[in-house]
Amino acid sequence: MSESVVFCQLSRKFVDENDNTPSDAQQVVYYSLAIGHHLGVIDCLKENLVCSYEPYKAWISTLEEGSEARRKMEGVPRYGEIVIDQSHVVLLAKAFDAAKPTQTEQQQEWSQELLDMLQAIQQEPAIYLMVRRRYD
Repeated sequence: MSESVVFCQLSRKFVDENDNTPSDAQQVVYYSLAIGHHLGVIDCLKENLVCSYEPYKAWISTLEEGSEARRKMEGVPRYGEIVIDQSHVVLLAKAFDAAKPTQTEQQQEWSQELLDMLQAIQQEPAIYLMVRRRYD
């Protein structure tokens, strides 16, 4: 049995993109959708990045030891899954960007993919990532 770590991103919004709702009101709608599982709304998640488990651990070990970002990412081996939302964007983006010079080419590619996903969260706060350990 092999193990991997899967980064899934909220892929579908339940709000009409052509809707003329004012942006202030839209944030309330997005927040409602973000907590929608309590209201019967189902989130559609799409796999965006898959890493083998041991290479994942090596990748996150490139983050500064003892840092909050590394602690966050170590939640996958520790708890089996983590959620990355808007409150984590700046923290993780700075950490992965700073770690790039010490990373292998593969790790740099993963970092860039993660940075792209973090940018999507920054642009649309309703988006989040679910990062899970998977047993294949």
